[in-house]
Amino acid sequence: MDSYCSDCKRNTEVVFDHAAGDTVCSECGLVLEARSIDETSEWRTFADDSGDHDPNRVGGPVNPLLGDAALTTVISRGANGSSGDPSLSRLQNRGGDPDRAIVLAFKTISNMADRLSLVTTIKDRASEIYKRLEDQKCTRGRNLEALVAACIYIACRQEGKPRTVKEIGRAKEFIVKQLKVEMGESMEMGTIHAGDYLRRFCSNLGMSNEEVKAVQETVQKAGDFDIRRSPISIAAAIIFMITQLSDSKKPLRDISIATTVAEGTIKNAYRDLYPHAAKIIPEWYAKERDLKNLCSPKA
Repeated sequence: MDSYCSDCKRNTEVVFDHAAGDTVCSECGLVLEARSIDETSEWRTFADDSGDHDPNRVGGPVNPLLGDAALTTVISRGANGSSGDPSLSRLQNRGGDPDRAIVLAFKTISNMADRLSLVTTIKDRASEIYKRLEDQKCTRGRNLEALVAACIYIACRQEGKPRTVKEIGRAKEFIVKQLKVEMGESMEMGTIHAGDYLRRFCSNLGMSNEEVKAVQETVQKAGDFDIRRSPISIAAAIIFMITQLSDSKKPLRDISIATTVAEGTIKNAYRDLYPHAAKIIPEWYAKERDLKNLCSPKA
């Protein structure tokens, strides 16, 4: 490691004195930095003779959603010849941890979010929603995974990264109702548009960039028409429409699996979109004669 030495007037190799926290020039001995803090991992172990050689002794990060910000003290057990009175550990466990249930919920949120490849902001928002439910004492006796799934569903919508109900869960109505009571007003979950699902669905189907662009433009133009279908069914139907005009036609069954939308629902949305095909499909992708290749909704 090199650093500039004011005495040598050039970059020289430096030596770090871990005991004193000093950075010293290896050529002239000048202390370039004193009492510096080593922010790297700590490899010294402070464990007892129980065989635990984990060098970490700093605990977890501060969590403002917990009562004591997660800054707790844990008394190790006195088994296997370790020092300390084993009765202290038993007394601490007997007292119970008031945050044990909510910590478990936060871990469940984190695990479920990781499986769905969700970002940290959505995890944090879902944890905030669950904490507000916990403060109202309305989580007792309810299925934890269902509540966690619904919190993640609402968090995704609020952060503009929606997921389908089939992907996450179906308990959101209960949570929205409880939070309405708390806030005294309707809860804003964010508006879902068909375009919010497109990239993920197209990626699941392995569609080309040209097809994805055509699907996106078609969805935008379809917004000008009164198509009274859910955003996810419109997205699935437009994907089905565009793939019919491409060389790599996708079976309806594959689109249904990738979008988690039933085949019958896709057909119904396609029936509503079909009369507007010439106006919503971009001309650079399909000419009028190509649109004749679209299957009739009655077929």
